[in-house]
Formats: sequence, C-alpha cells, structure tokens
Amino acid sequence: MNLIRTTLFLTLLISNQFLFAQAKKTSEEILKEVSEKTKSYSSIKVNFTYNMDNPGAKVHESETGTLIVKGDKYRLDIAGQVVICDATTTWTYISDANEVQVNAVENDEGIITPTRLLSSYSEDYRSKITGEITKNSIVQYVIELKPNADKSITAVELNIDKEQLRIMRIAIQDKSGNTFTYMVNKFETNVAVKDTDFSFNAKDYPGVEVIDMR
Repeated sequence: MNLIRTTLFLTLLISNQFLFAQAKKTSEEILKEVSEKTKSYSSIKVNFTYNMDNPGAKVHESETGTLIVKGDKYRLDIAGQVVICDATTTWTYISDANEVQVNAVENDEGIITPTRLLSSYSEDYRSKITGEITKNSIVQYVIELKPNADKSITAVELNIDKEQLRIMRIAIQDKSGNTFTYMVNKFETNVAVKDTDFSFNAKDYPGVEVIDMR
C-alpha cells in the first residue's frame, strides 16, 4: 500500500512539474508576443481606472487616469498628479503642493513602469498561466508573475486580451497588504504625441517648487 501511494505521489509530482513547465513556457511566449506587439506601436494612450485596496486597514481608493507611452517615455495623469518620464529623467508633479520632484530614471528601479514590466519579466519574474476568463465578451489570459528575488512587490497578476494581445488589467500586491489594480477602459494605438508631452516645463506651472533628488 505504501508503495502504491509513493508511486501515485511521484506520478502526480512528475505530471505537475511537466504541466508547470508547459504553462510557464506558454506564459512566457504570451508575454513575449504582448511585448513585441506593444513595441510595434509608435505610441499608446490608455484611459484606466485605478483602485488601491488594503482590507486589513479598511482602505479603498479609486481614481481614473490617463497614460501615454512612446517607447521608454511616458506621461501619467491621475488624481492631481502628473508623472512624466523622458527615459532619462522622471518628474512627479503634485498639484495640491505645486511642487515637482525630479529623479534620475536609474534611481527608480523599484518603480514598475509599463515598459519595464514587459521588458524585464523574463529576468525579474517567473510566470505562469492561472486560467482564462471572459469579460464583456473578451476572452482573457490570467498570468501571475512572482519576483525571483525578495522585493516589496510580492506578486503581479495580468489579464491579457487573448485575441488582441493587449493588457486589460494589472494587479500589483506588496508586502504591506496593498493591492494596486489598473483596469483598462480604453486602449488607443499610434496616437499623435509631441516630444513636449514627455518633458516638464516649469514655466507652465507658475511658482512651482522644484525638488531635485538626482
């Protein structure tokens, strides 16, 4: 009886390892396709809903925002804040305080950006498909990313449009019990953008306090 149980256990273990390997390979292929398709667009504009939840602290916040991406450059507008990156420098403008914090991109390694998430998943995360769902008649892959090293971020879950290969939802969990969720409401490609969209001009913000942290 013990031999039978051991054989059954080993059979299930080997089968699960094989299935996991296949799922991992498949998830990496999907992410690679999403990355390649995303990079093929000259620019992307996304309207999204952002939620921050911490059940333990009884916190729930919800905001809508807009993200424009062109290569490694991006502009994020949400809740009175504007985050602008020209691939070298990041400006974070807070309207209530009328101040802008300036950081070098290389010093912001802990921040997940759209480009970084898609380009570094194979190095920084291990991935697997956890299922498929259908929402608003759109079939979506659900892919889980786990960091390879100890980080403040403990997990990332992606919902990807199976046909269009577009990210529909990103949910990020951290060690503090927070879940940050971004739901895509509108996805536009190859939109007209200007170089000035990805740089901060203090003249456009009279009296702004500049805090340079580089």
